[in-house]
Amino acid sequence: MFKLALRTLRLRQGGFLATFVAVFFGALVVSACGGLMETGIRSETPVQRLAAAPIVVGGQQALKLPKEDPAALEPGDKRKFENATLPERVRLDAALADRLRAVPGVTKVVGEVSFPAQIGAASALGHAWDSAVLTPYALQGAAPKPGEVVVDAGLGLAVGDTLPVAAHGGVGQYRISGIAEAPQAMRDAAVFFAASDAERLSGHPGRFDTIGVFGGDVAAVTAAVGDAGVVATGVERGAFEFPETGQGGENLIVLAAVSGGLSAMVMVFVVAGTLTLSTQQRQRELALLRAVGTTPRQLRRMVLGEALVVGLLAVGAAVVLGPVLGEWLFGQLADHQVVPDVLRFEQGWLPAVVAAGASLLAVVGASFVAGRRASRVRPTEALAEAAVERRWLTPIRLVTAVLCFGGGTALAIVTVAVMTGPVAASTAGPAVMLWAFGLAAISPGVTKLVATLLTWPVHALTGVNGRVALRNTRVGAVRAAGAVTPIMLAVGIATANIYLQTTQEAVSNQAYTEDLRADAVVGSPSGLDPAVLGRVRALPEVAGASEYVTSTVFVEQPFDSDGADDGRPALGVSELTGNAVEVPSTSGHRVGDTLALRLGDGTPVAVRVTAVVDQRPGFEKLVLPAELLAPHTTLGLAPQLLVRAAPGVDSATLTARLREATAGLPVFVGDRGTLIAAHAKGNEVGAWVNYLLVGMIIAYTVISVVNTLVTATVRRRREFGVQRLSGFTRGQVLRMAGVEGGLIATIAVLLGTLVAAGSIVPFCLVVTGSPLPSGPVTIYLVVLAIAVVLSLGAILAPAWAATRGRAVDATSVGE
Repeated sequence: MFKLALRTLRLRQGGFLATFVAVFFGALVVSACGGLMETGIRSETPVQRLAAAPIVVGGQQALKLPKEDPAALEPGDKRKFENATLPERVRLDAALADRLRAVPGVTKVVGEVSFPAQIGAASALGHAWDSAVLTPYALQGAAPKPGEVVVDAGLGLAVGDTLPVAAHGGVGQYRISGIAEAPQAMRDAAVFFAASDAERLSGHPGRFDTIGVFGGDVAAVTAAVGDAGVVATGVERGAFEFPETGQGGENLIVLAAVSGGLSAMVMVFVVAGTLTLSTQQRQRELALLRAVGTTPRQLRRMVLGEALVVGLLAVGAAVVLGPVLGEWLFGQLADHQVVPDVLRFEQGWLPAVVAAGASLLAVVGASFVAGRRASRVRPTEALAEAAVERRWLTPIRLVTAVLCFGGGTALAIVTVAVMTGPVAASTAGPAVMLWAFGLAAISPGVTKLVATLLTWPVHALTGVNGRVALRNTRVGAVRAAGAVTPIMLAVGIATANIYLQTTQEAVSNQAYTEDLRADAVVGSPSGLDPAVLGRVRALPEVAGASEYVTSTVFVEQPFDSDGADDGRPALGVSELTGNAVEVPSTSGHRVGDTLALRLGDGTPVAVRVTAVVDQRPGFEKLVLPAELLAPHTTLGLAPQLLVRAAPGVDSATLTARLREATAGLPVFVGDRGTLIAAHAKGNEVGAWVNYLLVGMIIAYTVISVVNTLVTATVRRRREFGVQRLSGFTRGQVLRMAGVEGGLIATIAVLLGTLVAAGSIVPFCLVVTGSPLPSGPVTIYLVVLAIAVVLSLGAILAPAWAATRGRAVDATSVGE
């Protein structure tokens, strides 16, 4: 039967090309997502600043938190812990460097600090000149003394120049004593200070970001470090230089897993639909094989052999091109700051194997379903069974539909009853897939039902052409469902994901705007000098001003079962002092309670609850004194100062006075709109990721729809010829095909809208209290327009080609 399958492939190239396209693009997307996931898991970062040091010691960014409430454990039970990643840089005590110098074999130990610096419009990182040997840099000129700097050759400056350098909230005049040239391209320009100046400007005296170790044994160095830090060699050193790659890698893993998993599930239905349609179009041929003595097993083997040959060819091409697509996608993510640009794309053999396995599994499963119906008919019924579609509902379809509808209903209930705020998207998002797959499993029956419900409007608007198109759609429900299903998936997934995103953005922006009492902002990328607060508060146009710091903290005591993994968002303001904390009313704490916290860099601190406030669900945060929170952030200073205008002072006057008061300082001044725009821009990163995901799925389903409709329409050449011989003109046939395309688009849009509503309505009820999403209606109209144009174009173009010749010639060709 495999020899027969190979011969059949040569004779039916069009039908098998459709299967090839479906499998190829599905495997291509899965392979590319696998490459993104592998990149996130490896998180390999080229070492730049620390390239010359064979051993690098960095801070311990992992924080162990109790997984279970210690008070609830029985005597003798072991306390279980889980790791949380600290969001702020953990620095090392300078005394560790002295301890490492005593390790046998160690020849040199160099501590390194890094802090943002601004030279005019150019951004750079400041370091102590002693740490230049970690790269190493080549020096032209002299090493810096206090009040001098060595600048990166890429900045285009000259020795002897005096320039202002902004760092750690202040501006100083420094003379350029030398020019440093790196041995390789560096992401960030460097400015080197004398050791005393660098220690002062870093904001963390007596501490190092990393320590480079030359010589010595790795095991001995690790033993000397103990729990005070983490030792890295090789490519792992890059994580200390660019700590943002750790979180970036985790985000990439989640994104790739969601995208790849979603694409794999869509591929299963697309491939199954394509193979089912291809087999259904060959029912007469398969029926004849049954009639001449072919056994059901032989027929199944033939269908499986055909599908495997096509699948292997498609998978082979996809796994070759998968890394190309994966690298392009990674580049887009890096360009849009979704992942750090220093992260290196890596794709080995494992994603190719997974993509190939998933794709071939889908092919085998689809071929089994496609061949099962034809192989089970009795030879005496074979020809009649081939002529008319009779049965489509199988136990597998029914069980799949029941499970998916049950799961979608359960997620909707959980979303409404349990979830709060934007976190509701974690259950509302997967629900759309369950609703979509449930409808896809019974799509022939649903297609026939909806087509029947549309009888009256179709008759009223389209006349005899519509009647014929309606009958064709109802009788050929399996064929029509093959086109309805991918369009329904595209409409449902696109509408749900986009409106979930726009609603979440709108709620986030509304929550930020409602809580925002400021009329202006003073900010600095290198941090604000605390003295700026007093200078601003002294202005008569200012009613109030507060430093504004954001970070993440972890509640250790009492046990925090909800925030152990990701911590709690924390906000630092100047209105609070000492060790006070304001907590949301949903936290269960009362005024006077004491909380044991770990700040963003892991520093333990005990705070006392001084207020319990009502906060918007889903946006709860702990409010701490800025003077307590800021020193334990990576920057070390407050990056922003929020200012409220005095009564009768307009925004323009306030910002003008703030610019006058901060003249000569390395700050920028903006109005309330600047704050809101900055917050909205932060949400755009997540939105862009969502749109990329939706775009990939739509692109795949577009290909599948065109693939399915073109194949199905081209195969109807004989049908069109018979209609023309019976009195239809070519124009009537094309109008009939157009009505069919409109019916398919209408049915798919209605079902896709129903699928999207199953996800959107519960989410919106939770976050906005309304069943309708936030966002322009044009989004939905564009999705509808794409579905209609896609359906009409994919049917009319091949129908026009199929009716070009004489009708009598068309009736002489096989089906």
